[in-house]
Amino acid sequence: MRRTDRLFDLIQILRDGRLHRAGEMAESLGVSVRTIWRDMATLMASGLPVEGERGVGYILRAPITLPPMILTGAELDALRAGVRMVADGADPALARAARMLATKIASVTPAPPEAEDDDLFMFTGKEANRAPAHVPLLRRAIKARQRLTLTYIDPQGRETHRDIRPLALDLTGRVWSLAAWCDQRNGFRSFRVDRIMALAETGEIFADAPGRSLADYRRLMADG
Repeated sequence: MRRTDRLFDLIQILRDGRLHRAGEMAESLGVSVRTIWRDMATLMASGLPVEGERGVGYILRAPITLPPMILTGAELDALRAGVRMVADGADPALARAARMLATKIASVTPAPPEAEDDDLFMFTGKEANRAPAHVPLLRRAIKARQRLTLTYIDPQGRETHRDIRPLALDLTGRVWSLAAWCDQRNGFRSFRVDRIMALAETGEIFADAPGRSLADYRRLMADG
């Protein structure tokens, strides 16, 4: 069992408001008592209202259940994006809490029908930054699988014009980048969004083709 899943299960055990001994929880989850001690310390450090100590037991002093909510697609995207940014952030306690929250979100919301492995969270990176002007249009095009035409300044300062199939956005530090299939180069390319000078929708929808999908791009990047 992954530690994130185990922490989630511990919270579910504690939600009844009763005192639970480490030995009982360890037996229930199939782990050692020492593992439970470490996990409980993590939960307490994350800010959850858990009280207790070794040899006595642990209890959740306040309810942590939110009332039911209905979220729109855009609201769910915003929630997922925000959780991912915090989970990859520099504050260890908040990062742990965000990963636990992500598990809860995933357990009660359907992933997009054409989701890739980590599509639950669209953005990655350790620092949040104000999105460049082109990011909203790029996001729409990625979801709609729409071809785009862009004017780009390459690392040598030369202006180029590309027809692309946008695949994914990534935020690393303060730099946004776009993974795409480039029709001119007949291959995958990564474009820095801050170097895109102009962007235009074509209205053309593309379908996944063998060797040109986001999964193919990720395999290529993984192979180096």
